[in-house]
Amino acid sequence: MSMKLLLQLEEIAQFALGIYLFSDTGNPWWYFPALILLPDLSMIGYLISPAIGAFTYNLVHHKALGIAVAVLGFMSFTPWMYLAGIILFSHSAMDRIFGYGLKYKDDFKHTHLRWIGKKS
Repeated sequence: MSMKLLLQLEEIAQFALGIYLFSDTGNPWWYFPALILLPDLSMIGYLISPAIGAFTYNLVHHKALGIAVAVLGFMSFTPWMYLAGIILFSHSAMDRIFGYGLKYKDDFKHTHLRWIGKKS
């Protein structure tokens, strides 16, 4: 089994975990597809510079942030925070399934997983 496939399977399992956790929140199912792309708003930092964009993107797309927000929301009985953490975590796993990794500050297309498209 190739390393790429092994990593994709791991991300698929994490995305499935996100769906499972979401299903236990009691929210309507349409919330998940409606919210799943919201973390990509962090790309707005690229309007300022590649370094700022990479920082904002990586902050929002780091799975530890999603886990921390979800745990804090769960422990504090704050449903919207728990949901936000699940969405952050699930979105990051979904991105990595498709090969979109954390960004280097030199170019949006330069990720920790691979170059996306042609090198700039």
